[in-house]
Amino acid sequence: MSGRPVGVLVMAYGTPRTRDDVAAYYTRIRHGRPPTPELLADLVRRYDAIGGTSPLAARTAAQVSALRAAAEAAEPGRYDVRFGAKYEPPLIEDTARALREDGVTTVIGLALAPHSSSMSTAQYMSRARDALGEDVTLIAVDAWWDAPGFLELIAERVTDALATIDTARRADAEVLFSAHSLPQRILEDGDTYPEQLRESARGVAQLAGLVHWDVAWQSAGRTADAWLGPDILSVLRTTRAAGVRDLVSCPIGFVADHLEVLFDIDVEAQGVAREIGLNLVRTASLNDDPALIAVLTDVVRGAA
Repeated sequence: MSGRPVGVLVMAYGTPRTRDDVAAYYTRIRHGRPPTPELLADLVRRYDAIGGTSPLAARTAAQVSALRAAAEAAEPGRYDVRFGAKYEPPLIEDTARALREDGVTTVIGLALAPHSSSMSTAQYMSRARDALGEDVTLIAVDAWWDAPGFLELIAERVTDALATIDTARRADAEVLFSAHSLPQRILEDGDTYPEQLRESARGVAQLAGLVHWDVAWQSAGRTADAWLGPDILSVLRTTRAAGVRDLVSCPIGFVADHLEVLFDIDVEAQGVAREIGLNLVRTASLNDDPALIAVLTDVVRGAA
């Protein structure tokens, strides 16, 4: 192929790579304000509960590498795929500037989150656009939960999880779809994030033939703001109180193993489930599943 390649800036939240990086990472999240010793200790405790660090950095690197290879195989020389994180090096701004300095004039912005929001993915795009400058065109990919193949992939994960439940009880099992909560103030400007979650859950439910399903929010921040609810932990309790004995947790808002999955569901939610006598099964994370990479490759090529 002749001419300049199209840049692909893959973006995600980021995660500390080592236990020693947690304090600096937490400070960046707090916009330069170091966390209190109590807050830092609590975050370190959660990382320790999943082995000391999150596998997210490695999972994301594998996703980006696989996307790069798939895009190259589809259209040799057409795309320059790079990664930038919101709160951990390489930062979005650094990768965006590197693309600009290397002569790329068109960049596709792709967040590794299927749903979009003014307080999450839109911020990624804004930071990328500012760093790229006026001479580089940013093609921002919005929500891609409805991209061909994605809901089918989630439906397969749900079906696999349901298959682990005793056959005699499977028909009565509940499936609970969840995504990262955000402050309720996003609703004041008409943010469609909650509707996207419910629509994607409904789509999976139809594909998987689900009768009993619902949505919940998880991983709310530790701030004074009111956050989107209901929270997954409270839903577990009300669901069990209603007589449900088996529940499949499907964190549809996440595409890789990380703290919000490995701790918030596998440790915290599982702890509540054991306490109340609920059999909780989680769907397997997508990570670098070739089927997800194929979906993302099509999203990129469609944007270009």
